[in-house]
Amino acid sequence: MWLVCKCKRRVHAAVNVPFEGLVVSLGMNIAQIRAFVEHTWQDRAQLQSGAAATALTSLLEALEAGVVRSAEPLPDGTWQVNEWVKKGILLFFGHAQNTPIQAGDLSFYDKVPTRTNLASTGARFVPPGLVRRGAFIGKGVIIMPGYVNIGAYVGNGSMVDTWATVGSCAQIGADVHLSGGVGVGGVLEPLQASPVIIEDGAFIGSRCILVEGVHVGKEAVLGANVVLTKSTKIIDVTGPEPVEMRGYVPARSVVIPGSIPKQFAAGTYQVPCALIIGKRTESTDKKTSLNAALRDYDVAL
Repeated sequence: MWLVCKCKRRVHAAVNVPFEGLVVSLGMNIAQIRAFVEHTWQDRAQLQSGAAATALTSLLEALEAGVVRSAEPLPDGTWQVNEWVKKGILLFFGHAQNTPIQAGDLSFYDKVPTRTNLASTGARFVPPGLVRRGAFIGKGVIIMPGYVNIGAYVGNGSMVDTWATVGSCAQIGADVHLSGGVGVGGVLEPLQASPVIIEDGAFIGSRCILVEGVHVGKEAVLGANVVLTKSTKIIDVTGPEPVEMRGYVPARSVVIPGSIPKQFAAGTYQVPCALIIGKRTESTDKKTSLNAALRDYDVAL
């Protein structure tokens, strides 16, 4: 019953794939995909049905097309986590089997194949940069020898530099630069947990680590080696008194790593924090604005 489609609005142009000796036309609309996922989440026997391959592969196609996202911005500036999408990805892992995967001279053995329709994205992929199926890659994106995991979203014009990783379901905006060695954490469980979000125009310096649903606002600049978790103190030191926050870097903030004393049973020790030391000026020329921020605040990237 899950193969019936009466709606005219489809996720993308139909793609034909072989399944159980037949050719199944992919093109389930979003409502049908979600209905299958929600039903199968409660009744795992559906994973063995013929419809599972259609619905779950259609979900990966929808994620790659950017018409479905694991988290999405709302008009009021907040973000909505789409738990059903995470459920679908987890169901795909339960449905798929490990198989040999060949990518040129490289061999893998996994449940999730690498993306192969790379030219159609309008992006540039430098070997051995790797993008798994179910990840959206926008136009003009450059993937250096880094890694983008299933369910992630990388917006137009962004750079994933050498050895940078974009974890499962992470949301990277347009014109974002992830410098060498940046680690953006992934999240599939718990279902309601927010992924890491980096908004448009942000610059993330070398060896930064962002995990546990940390949210970086538009055009923020993070200096090298900034480590942010949900519990990391982010301290604005630009005013007469420090202002503490956690989990969110305000738009256009210039941030460097720091440390603060914390009392333990064995004594007082320094623990990591992040310091907001200024603001990146608003400018229509984002490159000029970034250079000014680096010069004004002497930030290492």
